[in-house]
Amino acid sequence: MVGNFKSKREEGFTIIEVLIVLAIAGLIMLIVFLAVPALQRNSRNTQRKSDVTAILGAASEYVTNNGGKLPAATGAFNTVFVNSNVNLGFYLPANVKYNYSAAARASAPAVAAGNDAVTVYNYLKCNGNVATITGASARSLASLYNVEGSGGDTPQCSES
Repeated sequence: MVGNFKSKREEGFTIIEVLIVLAIAGLIMLIVFLAVPALQRNSRNTQRKSDVTAILGAASEYVTNNGGKLPAATGAFNTVFVNSNVNLGFYLPANVKYNYSAAARASAPAVAAGNDAVTVYNYLKCNGNVATITGASARSLASLYNVEGSGGDTPQCSES
C-alpha cells in the first residue's frame, strides 16, 4: 500500500485570508463614512443656493409687478412676498432665518461665519462673493449667506 497516501485537505480560511478581508471591509467603511457627510453638506448647499435664487427671482417679479418698488419693511417682505410666492425647500439646519433689509446703507455688510441667516438687501450689488454699494440703485437686490465647506463657512453673494 505504498501509493495509497491521501493528503488531508482542511476546509476553511487561513487567518491571513480573514485578516485581508477584514482590512478591505474596514477600508470600504472608512471611505463611506468620509464621503457621506460631504455629500450631505453639498446637498444642503445646493438647496440653499436654489432657495436664494427662488427668492431673488420672486423679488424681481414683485418689482416688475409693483412699479419698480420692493416692500418697505421686513414684515411686508416676508408676508406679502416670500411666504406667498416662494416655496422654500431648505431643510437643514432647521434654524435658518430669511431676513430682508430695505434701508439704503453707507457701506456693504459682511456675512459672519457660522451665521445661518440668508439676508436679502436692497441697494446692494455683488462683486464676486462680497456685496458692494458701488453701482447699486433702489432696484438692486442682493442676498448674502454662507455655504458649508470642509474648512468652515464660505460667504456667498447672489443678486437678481
